[in-house]
Amino acid sequence: MLLKAIETTIKRAVIGHHKRSNKILFSDTTLRDGEQMPGATLEPDDKVKIALALQDAGVHSLDAGFPASSEADVEAIRRMIGVVRKPVLTCLCRTVTADIDAADKALKGQASHKRGVSLFCGTSPLHREHKLNKTKDEILAIIRETVTYASSKFPIVSFAGEDATRTEPDFLCQCYELAIECGATTVGFPDTVGVLTPEKAAEWMRTLRAGIPNLDKALLAVHMHNDYGLAVANTLACVAEGANVVQCTVGGIGERCGNAALEEVAIALDMNRDQYDRDFKLDMAKLAPLCRLVADLTGIAISPMKPVAGRNVFATEAGIHQDGLLKNPDTYLPYRPERVGAEGIEFVLGRHSGRKAVAHRLTELGLEADDGRVVRILDRIEELPKGEVVDESRLRDLAG
Repeated sequence: MLLKAIETTIKRAVIGHHKRSNKILFSDTTLRDGEQMPGATLEPDDKVKIALALQDAGVHSLDAGFPASSEADVEAIRRMIGVVRKPVLTCLCRTVTADIDAADKALKGQASHKRGVSLFCGTSPLHREHKLNKTKDEILAIIRETVTYASSKFPIVSFAGEDATRTEPDFLCQCYELAIECGATTVGFPDTVGVLTPEKAAEWMRTLRAGIPNLDKALLAVHMHNDYGLAVANTLACVAEGANVVQCTVGGIGERCGNAALEEVAIALDMNRDQYDRDFKLDMAKLAPLCRLVADLTGIAISPMKPVAGRNVFATEAGIHQDGLLKNPDTYLPYRPERVGAEGIEFVLGRHSGRKAVAHRLTELGLEADDGRVVRILDRIEELPKGEVVDESRLRDLAG
């Protein structure tokens, strides 16, 4: 009893510290929720590589997998033990004691303060009636039993109401209050089917903060899906209203339209510190390489228009933009490539390009860039078939 009391005191002190620091903790779920994206299956070795890259980037915690779902998840988690040391490793569990036991076994050997479980249970009328066939009282009884059980095995326990954003606010607050009472150190707020707008997300945060009397004893995490294309905006709205933890995936991969993209949330917070006034510990220069690693290992290509790591972020074909970028990169960039670890600015030569860009590329190749040659090259580019790329080899041909 004394040991348990000491542990509880320590946990509350840590939670209090996090809340007072006003910092945002990044919790990555690429290895679990992200992998649920059709075609994004990862082998155990791939997961370890991504986990190590996430560790280097500075994420606070990793959703390492769902041990009760497959042996491959268990194997991947086991390979992380003693290798991925800095982030907290958590396992997803249904509100079933067998799932908690499976997580306990998978995380055996991980430092006590670096292991945890994330429990979830459907709370909305749709889930209660059509999926679980449970009453509100039965849901509360399940939460009480399983969160109490999980807290006896793990110092870090998160509970999330699945389909929270379609749950009655009063009942959701009741579920979270009970979970915290039973030992949950984090309560997660997932927009499971991505139906929120930023205004509604902010209102939900205010509702939870006002309606959960013991929320001072737990962190509040948000987990947004992208079905309206608003996952990042909704996450930022929750941050503005006091969320402590943001759960994201690299590249925004995940179920259906995906999740809030870690790199997009991070760059928005980083570039708008005056607005959000929230600090966080991420190495911004690791973001673009991290996105490329996940794309390579999952086989899910990065859209050219994707922020941070998309090819077009720092590329332009338009002559006016090229001229401005050559004079000062900040004229047509929201942030420099090096800020996120991306490659330099790319001047794409095509029908919209101007003289300055052609001259710049010729100089880079060690070729003469007199006005006559530049004009001739632009004339020849105009005659090229649609879609033909003017790479180094093609430019040398055109210059000859």
